[in-house]
Amino acid sequence: MSYDKLQALGVEVLSVSTDSVHSHKIWNETELSKMIGNDVPFPMVSDQNGAIGKLYDVYDEASGTNVRGRFLIDPEGIIQAAEILTPPVGRNPAELVRQIKAYQHHQKTGEVMPSGWTEGKKTLKPSPGLTGNVWKEWDPRKD
Repeated sequence: MSYDKLQALGVEVLSVSTDSVHSHKIWNETELSKMIGNDVPFPMVSDQNGAIGKLYDVYDEASGTNVRGRFLIDPEGIIQAAEILTPPVGRNPAELVRQIKAYQHHQKTGEVMPSGWTEGKKTLKPSPGLTGNVWKEWDPRKD
């Protein structure tokens, strides 16, 4: 996932870990540069005492580390989506982008996205008449 693509969507990215700023520097200069060929283009925040991780409920006391978490926070500071994964499983950047686009579409239009929605697919306009009648407007077998 390109940071440029996220920036084009108006997204700001922060990475937070319990590693020190010195560990971040070394990781950025060695591991990351070998994997993707450049430095992390967004801020890497050191949360050595786990204070931030505790606030977001991703801090593991036993290991003293933050587990993988991803939070979509809207411009008003409200968490709209959260994903927490244990270390064996990585995150899906395509799902991140899908969710960002869905929330942005909702903010612009007030429309809601049915399950599995992708950009350009059918959205729903909330109304009292839609309650109990979603099946008349959206068939997941066709979309």
